[in-house]
Amino acid sequence: MSEQGPRGPRRDGDGGRRNAKGRQRPERAHGGRERSAQRPSERNRGGDPQRLAAYTVLRAVADGAYANLELPKVLRDRGIQGRDAAFTTELVYGAVRMHGLYDPIIAVAAGRTLDKIDPNVLDTLRLGAHQLLGMRVPTHAAVDETVGLARKVNGAGAAGFVNAVMRRVSERDLDAWLAEVVPSGELSAQLAVEQSHPEWIVKALRAALLGHGAATAATVDAELTALVTSDNAPAKVSLVARPGLATVSELVDAGASASPLSPVGAVLEGGDPGGIPAVREGRAAVQDEGSQLVALALAAVPVARTGARSANPEQWLDLCAGPGGKAGLLAGLAIEAGADLTANEVSEHRADLVRQTLRPAIARARTEGRSVTVRTGDGRVVGEDDPGRYDRVLVDAPCTGLGALRRRPEARWRRTPADLADLGKLQRELLASAIDATADGGVIAYATCSPHLAETSFVVGDVTKRRTDVELLDAREFVRGADGGQVVVPGTGPTVQLWPHVHGTDGMFLALLRKKG
Repeated sequence: MSEQGPRGPRRDGDGGRRNAKGRQRPERAHGGRERSAQRPSERNRGGDPQRLAAYTVLRAVADGAYANLELPKVLRDRGIQGRDAAFTTELVYGAVRMHGLYDPIIAVAAGRTLDKIDPNVLDTLRLGAHQLLGMRVPTHAAVDETVGLARKVNGAGAAGFVNAVMRRVSERDLDAWLAEVVPSGELSAQLAVEQSHPEWIVKALRAALLGHGAATAATVDAELTALVTSDNAPAKVSLVARPGLATVSELVDAGASASPLSPVGAVLEGGDPGGIPAVREGRAAVQDEGSQLVALALAAVPVARTGARSANPEQWLDLCAGPGGKAGLLAGLAIEAGADLTANEVSEHRADLVRQTLRPAIARARTEGRSVTVRTGDGRVVGEDDPGRYDRVLVDAPCTGLGALRRRPEARWRRTPADLADLGKLQRELLASAIDATADGGVIAYATCSPHLAETSFVVGDVTKRRTDVELLDAREFVRGADGGQVVVPGTGPTVQLWPHVHGTDGMFLALLRKKG
């Protein structure tokens, strides 16, 4: 996988090209690119397995699949492993993430608008453009292999067109193309093309940085640039050791390194997480460190219990549990605290995924006289059905996912501003239900993997101002790192917003609320 990201190799102060080790590289002819010496008739006739696999995933994504789910299946089915799998992964994620930049480049090189290019051919060209402008693939190989792929999947006529466009793209380096296609004017419009985000998302992230106190008017442009740039960097592989089932030391012994952020986390630098026994057995899992901190914070808040309730085990609820990542961590924490966990999920299919995730915790709970259960139901009516039953409730609310664009590259192209209205209504209803389901003195955690103000601060503010039975806690006190100290979070609280470019996590939002007796 490329270590340089979409902007290509580093340059020194004199403009010279340097490789990953800082050594100077000679400039190439033809705008920094080598032309292929082969005639089209002599080139690869069918593309290689890695590029064909990448194309297959791109077409599946175009039909609605998710890259992070589809890619592993294609790699496994075709037996692509090791460096070849890494190359294919970079091709897929790079082409999906960066086509907001590559598409205007392709349009200029093709001399026609995108709607005049067949979508299948356009995906082939996106793969080729990423090899030329975002990876270290030699120009002749990028052109020849992309033409060969086009011949196999798009037909001989399309292959000629792809060859012509690829040659045009290869005539300029990335900086020259940026000068051509990035508009002048507002920074949001420039970043939308240069860093390949819909402009409405760039503007929303700018507002979020200001609204959450992560930037001022003087610093917001720099913070915004860093944030959207970080969305295009491959996310690290973070692991969680589920309490009582695995330890961080076990993950470290298997080749990971202890997380500097989460006390139950580890980071795997290269390699397949599935190769670690604890992950294969469900005792550990792949989980972003930000998500870990949310679950840990909920478990750390003191709960005030009085009367008969104080003699019984605490009852915990994950209101929107699918597919089960946070529930897996909460289950371990609940058992260690002598509490019971209920994981609720509205979708039967996703509830099955939660059961599969929680299988080791369910077995452990039985041996220790505790209960971990999964049920299917609408979270919006749990508060009405089970009023005041739970001591700790997590609302990991459905959201736009704008804080997880590194891991879900297609999300930026699928979401629209119109989604916010429906999601906002659902988020408010879920939070209100969670409050109703919480016992006096209990605590509610409201979390999203989006920093958008309409999904975070506005939701919490709207719900709490209509109620007198709940109060906001300072969540910063309970978001603690691997060393036990508070994680440094920009802003003045009482909510917590994590940022990919600051913390290296997904952009998780957390509000903690206490039910007043």
